[in-house]
Amino acid sequence: MQRTNIVDTPKFIGKTVKLQGWVHIRRDHGKLIFIDLRDRSGIIQTVVIPDHMEAHDNAKRLRSEFVIEMEGLVKERPVSARKEDSPTGGVELEVTLINILNEAKTTPFEIAKDTKDVDEKIRLKYRYLDLRSERMRNNILTRYKVVKFFRDFLGNQGFIEVETPILGKTTAEGSRDYVVPSRIYKGKFYALPQSPQQYKQLLMVAGIEKYFQIARCFRDEDTRGDRQPEFTQLDMEMSFVEQEDVMNLCKLNFQKKEFKKFLFHVFHIRNRWRNTAMISQTFEKTKMIQICSHFVGW
Repeated sequence: MQRTNIVDTPKFIGKTVKLQGWVHIRRDHGKLIFIDLRDRSGIIQTVVIPDHMEAHDNAKRLRSEFVIEMEGLVKERPVSARKEDSPTGGVELEVTLINILNEAKTTPFEIAKDTKDVDEKIRLKYRYLDLRSERMRNNILTRYKVVKFFRDFLGNQGFIEVETPILGKTTAEGSRDYVVPSRIYKGKFYALPQSPQQYKQLLMVAGIEKYFQIARCFRDEDTRGDRQPEFTQLDMEMSFVEQEDVMNLCKLNFQKKEFKKFLFHVFHIRNRWRNTAMISQTFEKTKMIQICSHFVGW
């Protein structure tokens, strides 16, 4: 039987499916054992009854983060027991078979809860566990959607994505370079790029006209809030344009509803916006001296 993603189980009411994933939460009520199963697409409640003796015995052995395979019948949950805020809140799986694919030791922190309050050193040591949490998974998914949005939007505007070299010659920029010694040329070093500045200028001279890149950049500087040695930036360059053309392109980008959702996701986490309606529909042009006077107090 082919595996079904958890998020797709409501499509198979009354049918037998096979699910694979991690034990999120296990609740043993004696005869009935409830297991919340998690995969990348979502979480579903499953129930194991004594009628299926082998599955029931295996269910007693399960603990959080065991990797398992289940087969069972998808059933609608009673109206009073449904969770409307979950895509799978209207169904549950009556389990007939459980295979334990991999057991797990007790985790150093709870995966089912938000890990932001866990000591960062522990989170980094067990990064593979931290990334299983809902918030971290959503962050990765949002980043993927942002990058895909930029690629689709700029591609429709006639831009070409070009990947530029990572190993190159050092250039005078704002920070110190990370250097990589050359094995072949003794005493010589490559520099990791702080930005693709010279490469994109080369592309303009070469006639590419509209270039963009999701560029990886490296800067040897002191770590502080929202600053780290390597980061990713959206890099663009255009030929035969005026200042107004660049600003109009960026404004068109910002006004897309998909981009507003990304902004809302970021700022909602920081409790700055309550809903997407708070994101401005228009963008005013302001002189730098006015901005500095208003926000910096010049």
